[in-house]
Formats: sequence, C-alpha cells, structure tokens
Amino acid sequence: MPRLALYTFGVLKSPLADPSPLPRALRDRGEAVYRKVSRHPGYLARAEAVNGGRGAHFDLDWGAWGEFAVPAWYGKGRTAETTAMDATLSLWTDLRSAFDAVYTGPHREALNRRHDWFERTGKPSHVLWWVSEGVTPVWQDGVSRLEHLHDHGSAPHAFTFRHAFAPDGTAA
Repeated sequence: MPRLALYTFGVLKSPLADPSPLPRALRDRGEAVYRKVSRHPGYLARAEAVNGGRGAHFDLDWGAWGEFAVPAWYGKGRTAETTAMDATLSLWTDLRSAFDAVYTGPHREALNRRHDWFERTGKPSHVLWWVSEGVTPVWQDGVSRLEHLHDHGSAPHAFTFRHAFAPDGTAA
C-alpha cells in the first residue's frame, strides 16, 4: 500500500540559534508540535537524527533518511550558529491524516505565526508525493520534489495539499 511523503522547508528570518524571543518561541513550539503530530492518526514516521543528535542539520547522521539537503534557493548559514531554516520529512498513511495534522491543533497555531519566523520567499513551503510501502524517502527526494513543484506546479510527481493527487495519479 502506498504511503505519503511530506517534505516541508522554510527560510527563517534569523538563525535557529538566535537567543531572541521569536526564534526561541519557534524552537519551543516545534518540540510540542512534533510530540502532538507523532501521535496523530495516520502518522508513520519522520526524519530524526540518529541518537537524537544536536547541532546543524547538515552535520547530523539521519540514518535511513539520508544525507541532509536543502533547495538550491537556500543561501544562508550551514553551521549550528548560522542555520536559518527549518525542514521536516515525514511519512503518512494517507492524505487526509497528513492534512488534518498540519491544519489543526498546535501545528495550525504555529502556521498562524509563520510570518513571524519565516521569510516570504515566493517558493513552495511543502511538497507531497507517494512512495511504495517499505520505502523511506531521503532528504534529497524532498528537495528534488520541492524544486520540481516550484518549476512545474502540482503533478502526481510532486504536489500540494491544495492540488493533490491519489496514488494512481488521479486528482484527489
């Protein structure tokens, strides 16, 4: 049975390590959101660093999720002190479950504040695609699909919640 992969990416206004109130609020809220989302019906897994690693996303061991990668348009820092982006990669049983987790509860509350934390880049902030059961998408898959979505719009290969596709390629 196919599973749904979801990759999110946003460029932050200031580095994650910035001690000022806004980045701190994002970090604090992020942990609570991840805990809640991980218990949501339909959630299967998300990319997490092996051994709960801390530091820059670029330096961590992501195990089966592969080497960390970002879209070509990210031009900010890559160290623990300068990284100014947030990215997630997760697996879901179906489109409805992922949609509900993103657009309800604590994640929805965080989305309402996204312009406090994230730059308006004019680029897509998420991409979805179907993977075969037993396949773990890697970070580069998410980057490639997000860039494809930006260049070509929604298609069965890479789509958004608004313009989604079923596993068989038909519009959902």
